[in-house]
Amino acid sequence: MRKLALLLSCLAGPAFAAGLEIDIAGEAEGTVVIDLFEDVAPQHVERITTLAEQGAYDGVVFHRVIDGFMAQTGDVEFGKTGTDAFSMGRAGTGGSDMPNLPAEFSDRSFDRGVLGMARSQDPDSANSQFFIMFAPAPHLNGEYTVVGEVVEGMDVVDAIKRGTGRNGAVTGEPDRMEEVRVISD
Repeated sequence: MRKLALLLSCLAGPAFAAGLEIDIAGEAEGTVVIDLFEDVAPQHVERITTLAEQGAYDGVVFHRVIDGFMAQTGDVEFGKTGTDAFSMGRAGTGGSDMPNLPAEFSDRSFDRGVLGMARSQDPDSANSQFFIMFAPAPHLNGEYTVVGEVVEGMDVVDAIKRGTGRNGAVTGEPDRMEEVRVISD
């Protein structure tokens, strides 16, 4: 029976090896469930799940939030509240102590609810930061790695505190990922 389910899931679309449950606190309150696309971006999925299992994402703020575009988080170096290194001024400039990842571009579109890996100008510079799309952004297709998509709690994502200015920098009290848990099929 399990083999049949696996075969049907492969025929229906991407296999979801794991997912995330993210408890968000701040202006947005609630849980977001994300399916991760292991078959599309295996190295990136492995990185995110490793960091989540280590508790590295717990307490990390949404530092860049642009209305109508996306909400970015995942800076485990400077964006983790309750640590000596936490700094809203530096949040978004750090990563994990693991090496950067090579790009895993695909034909998946950056639609509403899609989770993508943040990076610098270098396509092979993704590390720990990721973003969730508020709306489609076709200009990102083939330029950033798609890692998964929100399957529950998009209303919570929509409520995340917006940043200001062109860069969407969040000022004042940011929303944060209170706890991030890895879930399996």
